[in-house]
Amino acid sequence: DQLARKFQYKNYDDFAEAVGCGDIAAGKIANGLVTSEETENDFFDLPETEPSHQLIKDATGDIAVRGLKGLLTNMARCCNPTPGDEIVGYITRGRGATIHRADCPNILRIQDRERLVQVSWGAPSNTFPVPIRVRAYDRDGLLKDVSTLLADEKINMNKVRVDVTRGNTAIFDLIIEVRDVEHLSRVLDRLEKLDNVFEARRVRPG
Repeated sequence: DQLARKFQYKNYDDFAEAVGCGDIAAGKIANGLVTSEETENDFFDLPETEPSHQLIKDATGDIAVRGLKGLLTNMARCCNPTPGDEIVGYITRGRGATIHRADCPNILRIQDRERLVQVSWGAPSNTFPVPIRVRAYDRDGLLKDVSTLLADEKINMNKVRVDVTRGNTAIFDLIIEVRDVEHLSRVLDRLEKLDNVFEARRVRPG
């Protein structure tokens, strides 16, 4: 409602209808979606996942850790692994195993290699947050088209930020929920096919 009042609409429903009809360009709502003090790293800083017991014996859980059963696992915030990525586990002190992308800079710098364990994805049972960036030449209805596409893919948006440069380039920073890397790739491909969009990519936090 605060954002709706900022644009002189009586309530959020009226404001959402105006956005959906393309009456408000992305650039006009950029400042209303995020504070100017928020940096890019702040925006893409994902919440740390809670450790969870995984099913190990037949890899039916999200993560299978070779040779270890009932180990607590949590996803690393630094590289944000998503099903389909090559991954590795790092045994932590008191928190089980932290799951990283195999090419995570933090993993590549680790000296104590004995604490690394082989892990693999099991059958996905939920979704994972992934930061993405969409760049396009701003136009009326652009925000509506992006939102409609994500809704069609049954994707939830955890966070949205829109900025428009002096050159009239709209930059959408989003954190979306996807099932796996293939799902993410399909969504990015579809986003790049929208009118005026010239880039849609995954963002590496940090």
